[in-house]
Amino acid sequence: ADLAAQHEPGVVELELDEADDFLDHAPAELERLGIELLGPEHLVRAPVTVRATASEAPRDERRAKFGKEALVEWEAIIDDTPISEADLERAAAAGTTLMRAGHRWVRIDPSGLRRAKTLLDEQRIERSTIGAVDLLRLAAGHAPDGETSVELVTPDGSPIDADGGDAGQPPIDAAGHDWIRSLLAGLPDERLVEVEESPAFVGELRHYQRRALGWMQFLARMGLGGCLADDMGLGKTATALAHLVERPGPHLVVCPLSVVHNWESEARRFTPCQSVVVHHGSGRHQGGPALFGLADADIVITTYGLLPRDLDALADVEWSTVVLDEAQMVKNPSTKAAKAVRRLRAGQKLALTGTPVENRLSELWSILDACNPGLLGSQQRFREQYAGPIERSNDAEAAERLRRLTRPFVLRRTKADRRLLPDLPDKIEQIAYAQLTKEQATLYQKVVDQLLDDAQHTEGMQRRGRVLAALTRLKQVCNHPAHALKDGSRLAGRSGKLNRFDELVAELLDVGERALVFTQFREMGDLLQHHCVEHFAIDAPFLHGGVSRGARDRMVADFQAGSGPPLLFVSLKAGGTGLNLTAASQVIHYDRWWNPAVEDQATDRAWRLGQQRTVNVHKLVCQGTVEERIGQVIDEKRAIADAVIGSGEAWLSELSTDDLAELVVLEGT
Repeated sequence: ADLAAQHEPGVVELELDEADDFLDHAPAELERLGIELLGPEHLVRAPVTVRATASEAPRDERRAKFGKEALVEWEAIIDDTPISEADLERAAAAGTTLMRAGHRWVRIDPSGLRRAKTLLDEQRIERSTIGAVDLLRLAAGHAPDGETSVELVTPDGSPIDADGGDAGQPPIDAAGHDWIRSLLAGLPDERLVEVEESPAFVGELRHYQRRALGWMQFLARMGLGGCLADDMGLGKTATALAHLVERPGPHLVVCPLSVVHNWESEARRFTPCQSVVVHHGSGRHQGGPALFGLADADIVITTYGLLPRDLDALADVEWSTVVLDEAQMVKNPSTKAAKAVRRLRAGQKLALTGTPVENRLSELWSILDACNPGLLGSQQRFREQYAGPIERSNDAEAAERLRRLTRPFVLRRTKADRRLLPDLPDKIEQIAYAQLTKEQATLYQKVVDQLLDDAQHTEGMQRRGRVLAALTRLKQVCNHPAHALKDGSRLAGRSGKLNRFDELVAELLDVGERALVFTQFREMGDLLQHHCVEHFAIDAPFLHGGVSRGARDRMVADFQAGSGPPLLFVSLKAGGTGLNLTAASQVIHYDRWWNPAVEDQATDRAWRLGQQRTVNVHKLVCQGTVEERIGQVIDEKRAIADAVIGSGEAWLSELSTDDLAELVVLEGT
């Protein structure tokens, strides 16, 4: 204050601790007195950053098999000035906030300095080389300790970020020396290179499949896995087989039981030069991999159900490629199948799924972690950094960071892009409304009254359980009183929805078309099957979880050949994935699943490659009921970005009693 009054320049020399105290307290006090403090920015706070300089590691036999690695040199930098190990050691020991960086003083965060020192000590001891997954995490600013600021550069000092390059650059050549930038460029769809299929592949891929093949091969050369998330019906199986035939075996395909036969037949069709072993059923050998005959086959096919049981033998094989078909089966990392997948050893793991996210972003974490362990960090950190902010707050910045980090590893194209399949016929979706009968309305109101009373007077898990049970019962009432009551009573004339179903079936029979009828309830499928025998004299088969693999294959073959009845009843979960049922041009959803992705998967059994006719989709909904309200919510959720669909029934149980009432109360009562 005295210097300010004299209007004369002056100099005050301070000890380090005095300067530290001055910078902590003086700025606020001077501002209160109306005195402006001018000084270099690095005296306000200079971040401590760890710089990782990456260059390609020398090749050896292991790296040739498991992908490229980078040599990394680690150093601390402050204000773009490298800090020697000795200076870092002294500053960390002193605990000061001021230290010299080059020719000037900078102010640092002691805790950041200590973290940087610890990280450098660990990395220098533990690894001088890192794989492509860790390299990408560094480029995205994710330090191994999850906290320290990291900068990734090339040997000439050029910074590398997770975008890696300009989209206007020529297509990537992974064989080039600049493979790091190639990887980090992320391979966006518009830059994918079409790769010709091998002469050993008997068939012809479409242009977008060849681009996916090029993407798979690029990742394989890097020792990385990926998730091909194209819409159902765009030929993911054929693309994967074209990739496998290019690589030495053995390869393992893990899939649901419902598509084992499809994989076997497609492998023999497209890659007849490959030996195929189906590892399933009681007839398989017991013992090690040699007794199983696994290591000698080119392609081994097994199921998610069997994998945990035979894991010792399957994990003992060093697979060239592991393909996870319908990879949403491992969306819950705590399941036996998901844990077993992580124990499999492979040069590359590929996930195939039309729905990388069905309910929550944590499913994307689980699928990508199975393919590239550690890519998205721990599950808890993923929730904190990405899933929580995006799902709760639609955090655009977090969504963009996640997109940049995952972009090289998720390739998704949809049938809505007509450039992919200009010859794919149209899909016409419509709601077929039905009115509740008086009996249904009475039963419905009774369930609603009990539900609202339970919701008002119970809490926690008990409340959630009762809400979910009541919602299921309301859907059963909408289907048919006999479904809700489970009393074996007659069907005719008691359900408005069944009456509307009869009208739709009569219309399609008149024009000679074939139809798939989906229901989520095994009991309702049995009732519909019995009803069609009595009402239409049609004994249509019912494909559900209890049907054996052989019987399932015969049902599909007969329906596709047109030799069986014109209707096929399908349990949504048992037959909603992996089946080719293009003989149907009509799809009827007798009841609605809360998740649009699951419903779309079922519809895509008919609307896919090979379909020649327009596909008409009829969704039966009882007007004025919870079905109509949930239908509106589903339509709104379709507009949310692909990665964030907070559906499934669990979220309904969290609604307040008032919101629950608005959802379920019968209109007009």
